[in-house]
Amino acid sequence: MDTIKDMIAAQRAELAEVLAGLPGPGWDEPTLCAGWRVREVVAHITMPFRYGRGRFALELAKSRGRFNEMADRLARHDAAAMSPADLTASVRSNIGHPWQPPGGGAAGALAHDLIHGLDITVPLGLAVHPVPEERLRPVLPASLADRSVKFFGVDLDGIELRASDMDWSLGSGVPLTGAAADLLLVLCGRTLPAGRLSGEPSARFTRH
Repeated sequence: MDTIKDMIAAQRAELAEVLAGLPGPGWDEPTLCAGWRVREVVAHITMPFRYGRGRFALELAKSRGRFNEMADRLARHDAAAMSPADLTASVRSNIGHPWQPPGGGAAGALAHDLIHGLDITVPLGLAVHPVPEERLRPVLPASLADRSVKFFGVDLDGIELRASDMDWSLGSGVPLTGAAADLLLVLCGRTLPAGRLSGEPSARFTRH
């Protein structure tokens, strides 16, 4: 079985291939990250590869410690400054980069790359191959008390997330069914294109 390090490398390599084949206008298509086009999401994914600790600390100080504000500012700046070829090369040349989010470990790095990759491929209709179950297992929460669930704060009261492609569920109540990767996106506060979820609560998590 592949290690998490191997899974991260495979995830980045696959994203690099998708980006290399993306026509120019595709870089300005909206993603599941509100307000970000493909180019901003890729700039964000590659930020940890391009910014050392000193630069990161400086930029965080400029945003007065507000990480989300800093991340948005840098994504927009770098997306404007870097060409699609530059952004693609930043993904491809850092397939084996050892970055891990503070306190998140290797599983956190895998989650970061996996979720943001889906942010790009799902709305563009490019997520044609299911995410391998072995990549999803370390990322999917085991209970509603998991830190990742609390972080995004999605209201799942009275809802059971039920994966249609693997043995995984979360919560209790009225079933919301979909591929495990799509349910992961729901947990991250994304609203998905029509037809990806089923069950009574699906309209709440679907774009209209």
